[in-house]
Amino acid sequence: MAISLSVVLLLAVIMVVLIRGGSLKAGPALVAVLFGFFLASTGMAPAINRFLNSLAESINQISF
Repeated sequence: MAISLSVVLLLAVIMVVLIRGGSLKAGPALVAVLFGFFLASTGMAPAINRFLNSLAESINQISF
């Protein structure tokens, strides 16, 4: 839960920065948000969630 909330906030900040910088227009940003919203209700959502969780765990295990 904490990881998914952090990812959502991070992606929201990135999207706002891209919109304000002119790299991303509001229309395509809205389409991307709606795509993610509807993708979350499909059968692929658990697989995507598992992939992102395993990616976060792999990054977490990296030691410098």
